[in-house]
Amino acid sequence: QVQLVESGGGLVQAGGSLRLSCAASGGTINRYTMIGWFRQAPGKEREFVVSIRWSGEGTTYAESVKGRFTISRSNAENMVYLQMNSLKPEDTAVYYCAAKTHYLNLEYSYWGQGTQVTVSS
Repeated sequence: QVQLVESGGGLVQAGGSLRLSCAASGGTINRYTMIGWFRQAPGKEREFVVSIRWSGEGTTYAESVKGRFTISRSNAENMVYLQMNSLKPEDTAVYYCAAKTHYLNLEYSYWGQGTQVTVSS
């Protein structure tokens, strides 16, 4: 079993920045693992934000965040980060990290509890 714990959410003004963290534990993390960030606003469908293979290759960004958000990871710490810059009110959502044990798996099997990001205008 893989456990994921997000942190770093909060309240920020439009144009500001936040860095989210996702700590992975309790399972095997290897070069085949894929980590994704998703977000969901109240009453709206969950949407994909960005994903990265644990190897560091194969990053994919949603068009809505490209150029503003950056994903990275620390192998030694089993930690994934999401740096969010130039935040907009429409970025307000609960952000979740999720994991595939192998990037070829069809579904993300493991999910964190989420962390709230609120962008004021």
